[in-house]
Amino acid sequence: MLGGDPLIYIFTLPIFVVCLSIHEYAHAWMAYRCGDDTAASMGRMTLNPVAHISLIGTIILPLLVGFGWARPVPVNFSVLSKSQIFKVAAAGPAANILMAFGLAISFHLFRLRTVPLLGSFVLLAVGYNIILAVFNLIPIPPLDGSRMVFARLKSPESIRAYRQVSQFGMFILIGFLVLGGFERIIWPVVELLYTLLRLP
Repeated sequence: MLGGDPLIYIFTLPIFVVCLSIHEYAHAWMAYRCGDDTAASMGRMTLNPVAHISLIGTIILPLLVGFGWARPVPVNFSVLSKSQIFKVAAAGPAANILMAFGLAISFHLFRLRTVPLLGSFVLLAVGYNIILAVFNLIPIPPLDGSRMVFARLKSPESIRAYRQVSQFGMFILIGFLVLGGFERIIWPVVELLYTLLRLP
């Protein structure tokens, strides 16, 4: 996502970090609204990027492989109902989608195409927010999409199967990425949304 070019990295990392912070803040805020103050009590219900940065996931990996993540906000799912778990999981992607739409509207409303530097920042922010939303909606543990699927499971058998699969979630996710899942599945959806927003 960020590329290996140091200049591109320096230019885009702040935007990427802010988008990640919005995502994690939304999770924390929704969890608090649902009765879980775990993240809030640990100072994670904030838009301050410092609270969400992971040295490896947010700083080092994006430079090396162009992809990264923030520190997940802690959520005590045991005190939440299934519907609340769904809301908490969906809050992060929803916040990124809302930000993408808001920024896209601003881009058109203020004619930022005519302001190259500012326009480029806004377009990057739109792109990163869309990518974060679409990627996290994939139903592979530990991504948000898997929590949303779990919240809709009803039978003991399906819940048991989910928990068994969750043990290998990270390996499945790595396999998905190595086999081109990002390019074949995620990127086309991102491009479609970008096109629908009528962005250059």
